[in-house]
Amino acid sequence: MDRNIIAELAPNGALRAGINMANFLLVSGQAANGDPIGVSPDMAREVAVRLGVPVEFACYKSPGALADAVETREWDIGLIGAEPQREEKIAFTAAYCEIEATYLVPAGSSIGSLADVDKPGIRISVSGRSAYGLWLKRNIVHAEIVDAESMDTAYDNFVSNKLDVLAGLHPRLLSDLEKLPGAKILDGKFSAVQQAIGTPRTNSEGVSWLKDFVEQAKSSGFVRDLIEKYGVNGLSVAPPG
Repeated sequence: MDRNIIAELAPNGALRAGINMANFLLVSGQAANGDPIGVSPDMAREVAVRLGVPVEFACYKSPGALADAVETREWDIGLIGAEPQREEKIAFTAAYCEIEATYLVPAGSSIGSLADVDKPGIRISVSGRSAYGLWLKRNIVHAEIVDAESMDTAYDNFVSNKLDVLAGLHPRLLSDLEKLPGAKILDGKFSAVQQAIGTPRTNSEGVSWLKDFVEQAKSSGFVRDLIEKYGVNGLSVAPPG
């Protein structure tokens, strides 16, 4: 292993991996010692194995908090959705897996398709600073986006304030649907969240190595095996980068 790569990705002797605990598809739970368990923690563990260093986890309640922590170098790699708004400070690999994002509408809604959503007067409830929330900020022109702190509060806002649309990850919306008689999930997707590995932009050799690692992890079946190991529905292996 090239010493420059280890120096960039594990400058303190261990790989510090930033994990978004709010993504229930990628983080399935926690071990007795508090370490996260799931697809993204196992990806981080494998990176550490290949570097020949131990792994330490830095856990965050939201993707926005994880992204912010790059400023203070709290982590060496961050497992997070790759979005243009984050690329000023974070260099990303290609995605290792994808999660479809779509809309849920309440019973009796006149909104019947994805194309009906971006219109004046439509209010969309969304978890602010999530990858799909950032996508909406870039692409929604006419509808109003109502930010919330988390997927749970986005759901609460949608229900209590009688908003028109709830945006979210398809697997999560399936569980929300069960609580809302007559509600429906629109066909199709408005985006697919690209779950990738990021590192500070100054780590030029490190990000090149990480890009190769992700492509190998996809082509070898490693990512597919993790998805099957944790029985995650709604998560798929991303295409080659």
